[in-house]
Amino acid sequence: MAMEKPVIPTEEQLEILEYHFCKVNKHPDPTTLCLIAAETGLSEEQTLKWFKQRLAEWRKSEGLPSESGSVRD
Repeated sequence: MAMEKPVIPTEEQLEILEYHFCKVNKHPDPTTLCLIAAETGLSEEQTLKWFKQRLAEWRKSEGLPSESGSVRD
C-alpha cells in the first residue's frame, strides 16, 4: 500500500475541519467522517489522519497524554 503524502488543507478546508473538531465531535464516527471528507474534498483517510493529529495536539495542550487510553474526551 502506497503511503499517502501528508495533505496540507486549504484555509477553507481547515475552517470546516476545525469547526467539526471544536463544535461537533472530536471523535467523528465513520458516517460523519465520510460527510466531512465530502464537504472538504479530502479523502476519508486524510480526514481521519487530520482528526488524529489534531486530537493529539489538543490533548497535549490540555496536558493529557497524546494517545487516549480508555478515557474518552
